[in-house]
Amino acid sequence: MALKRITHEPAFVLHRYDWSESSLILEVFTRHHGRTALVAKGAKRPSSNFRPVLLPLQPLQLTYSSDGEIGTLKSAEWVGGHVMPTGEALLSGYYLNELLMRLLARDDPHAALFDSYTTAVALLAQDAAATTEVLEAVLRAFELTLLREVGVLPVFDVQTLTHRPVQADDRYVLLPESGLRQAQPSEARQALAGQHWLALQQAMDDSAPLQALLHLCLEQRELAQALKQQLRGLLHYHCGVETLRTRQMMLELQKL
Repeated sequence: MALKRITHEPAFVLHRYDWSESSLILEVFTRHHGRTALVAKGAKRPSSNFRPVLLPLQPLQLTYSSDGEIGTLKSAEWVGGHVMPTGEALLSGYYLNELLMRLLARDDPHAALFDSYTTAVALLAQDAAATTEVLEAVLRAFELTLLREVGVLPVFDVQTLTHRPVQADDRYVLLPESGLRQAQPSEARQALAGQHWLALQQAMDDSAPLQALLHLCLEQRELAQALKQQLRGLLHYHCGVETLRTRQMMLELQKL
């Protein structure tokens, strides 16, 4: 494969791990090239220009070369715009990164998803993200946006298997293998009303879906909380795990 040089590419670091005594392997999410693995040579040295820049949840511009599965980082610049999230917002950002690591294939571009992620991270860095309501809204809005972007989220205005229209007054559940269907009597407690599923579909069809979903979840806080249970099973199913590492960290910290 011919050597490609990518310059001034908008990106975020999703994960990093040791490659040698002085170098790192980075998993980065780029706007035009999707999730990509890069070697950052010498990044662990105290004198490295990479060392203070290659942080998660910070907007970067990267220049790198690639001729195969793993590229080589040439330069990295911090774009600026917001500070690092803290507290629960920081853990929430790590949670978004874990979802991207598990659900995005390598070298599969998702420019619109990148823009949604950029917005979500910026919101987590704001003081308002210290409230549970804002955190829940950001997470639910991004989860829905991500699942839809990778093609595993059914539409919410018809039942997945029967294609019968969703009725506003009936109740429905979202299941990993069968999609959206009318709830059985035993499922009534965890089910959502059809009017809520229809409102979510309308928000996702908006020209700015993340912002529309955020507005809906902030306006209807009970919906955001109930939706958490519906989406958890779907996320775990497609991520191939029973519990995400970052969620386990959140649960353990809550016990302290």
